[in-house]
Amino acid sequence: MGRKQTGDRTQGGTRLLIEPEPALGVTHSLTGRRWVWRPAEERIAQAIAQRLSAPELLGRLLAARGVAAEQAADFLDPTLRAYLPDPSVLTDMDTAAARLADAVQDGETVAIFGDYDVDGACSGALMALGLGALGLATINYVPDRIREGYGPNAPALLALAGQGARLIVCVDCGAAAHQALAALHGVADAIVLDHHKLEGPPPAVVATVNPNRLDDRSGLNNVCAATIVFLTLIAMQRTLRKRGFFTARREIDLIAMLDLVALATVCDVMPLTGVNRALVSQGLKIMARRARPGIAALLDVAGVTEAPGAMTCGFALGPRINAAGRIDQADLGLRALLAADPAQATEIARRLDDINRQRQAVEADLLDTALRLAEAQFAAGAAVALISGDDWHPGVVGIVAGRIKEAFNRPALVAGISQGRATGSGRSITGIDLGSAIIAARESGLLTRGGGHAMAAGFTLEADKLDALHAFLNERLAAAAMLPEAAELCLDGAIAAAGATEAIAAEIARLGPFGAGNAEPIFVIARARVVRADRIGRTETTIRAYVDGEAGGRLKTMLFRAKDDALTTALLDRSGTPLHLAGHIRAERWNGKTTTSLILQDASPA
Repeated sequence: MGRKQTGDRTQGGTRLLIEPEPALGVTHSLTGRRWVWRPAEERIAQAIAQRLSAPELLGRLLAARGVAAEQAADFLDPTLRAYLPDPSVLTDMDTAAARLADAVQDGETVAIFGDYDVDGACSGALMALGLGALGLATINYVPDRIREGYGPNAPALLALAGQGARLIVCVDCGAAAHQALAALHGVADAIVLDHHKLEGPPPAVVATVNPNRLDDRSGLNNVCAATIVFLTLIAMQRTLRKRGFFTARREIDLIAMLDLVALATVCDVMPLTGVNRALVSQGLKIMARRARPGIAALLDVAGVTEAPGAMTCGFALGPRINAAGRIDQADLGLRALLAADPAQATEIARRLDDINRQRQAVEADLLDTALRLAEAQFAAGAAVALISGDDWHPGVVGIVAGRIKEAFNRPALVAGISQGRATGSGRSITGIDLGSAIIAARESGLLTRGGGHAMAAGFTLEADKLDALHAFLNERLAAAAMLPEAAELCLDGAIAAAGATEAIAAEIARLGPFGAGNAEPIFVIARARVVRADRIGRTETTIRAYVDGEAGGRLKTMLFRAKDDALTTALLDRSGTPLHLAGHIRAERWNGKTTTSLILQDASPA
């Protein structure tokens, strides 16, 4: 394998950044990306390899991901013991835990007000299961996306209190719902467990546990709401233990709930480092047991037979749970996760699968138009795309915004207009904080509602203010205009086709789970020639090819979700033109046989 180092130098006392040379000279690949080597400090790489008695490859990969030698063992075996924080480091956590413990001991009815996405569904399920295991009656509520919008609203909160709830816990929402929560004063207590950015003081409730509130010093800014709920259950159980509550009864099996935390963390695109890495790693082990009927049924309808991984959460489970909240019954995903009866779980999972297909059709109808509108805005010099249309379904605008972001490497916001009001979602890229910009727009009076985090946000405004919002975002996020049209592709090394062995794939896999913040390594096979390539699968959007390396060896290469583009054309070309192929090296087991494949991400003429 080969790599090229990059760095900086000093001239006249000024530190100058040196733009890395393109890997293999590729400045514009078949997907429009510049290839660069991922930098790694050789000294640290060697120290890691020596400390672990591991191959140099593993040391290089860990060093390139910022892992220090003394952290390497914990990174490869991310245990909760090593990474899980004391919940009390979160502001208001002890107050929240004490109030929940009171509710348990007094046998109160607790309402759980959630969100309609995966994180919200998992958060609601965690709280309901945790309290239910201690004998409490709970009422779960998920607002309708179109009728009620995101977050708590006064009528719904008062209705829950009217059903006997003395305590209402808002999960994955509520941090900015000051006015709605004020309606509960003198009626019921409220606790907010959220992770969305909070500017200014928290709501006037019993407790707001949110690592992104201004006075929180926990350092847990990059965890999802389900993790906050999980930590709250730990703190509540600890409080009850101190009070002697468990003298004659069993404690909650919190470890068995980690599958829900893992699912939410991956689907909410939290960085898979630190505590998130430990939670996902351990949670996937729980998920593999298929003990939760809802998740087992969803895995079945998605056709997943192998042990689930982060990609399973992001591409098989997440879209189906999200689908109902986008275009159908908002609480259906939550009901799937709470289903105790396998037959009921299967029925709900099949319904979610059908709804997801409908969601895909709605998205496809909108996507082409949205991409054209966004392209025109970027061509005119916009730093951010903000597009809208009459009656565009609010359940798919976030997905479409994500597609635009991926296509142009720019922040994108998409809104549907109905009765003079625009409701939308935005998606951003690393380094461009969209959530803060949306909060600033709300505080300036442009938005009636708005919030989110760095990578995603939601908003509502009068339709006649869309142009003003676009101008505001273009000015605030002007740095995005300086980004390349396509994100750089970071390569971890070059490898011969014959060198992509099962043993190498196993070493690479030790770095998983992969996702945001922990990119799966990408290797390049230089000057490979395609000897055979065919479309396979029911929809023929998968291409299976066999390539010969320049120095010998043959390797199976897979391209998933193939489009009618230059990459697909080059792979299916039978002329034998040499290509540099970049992708993930994975070992896959099928029918009792293990084979190594290159999962193609990009290519360039050699």
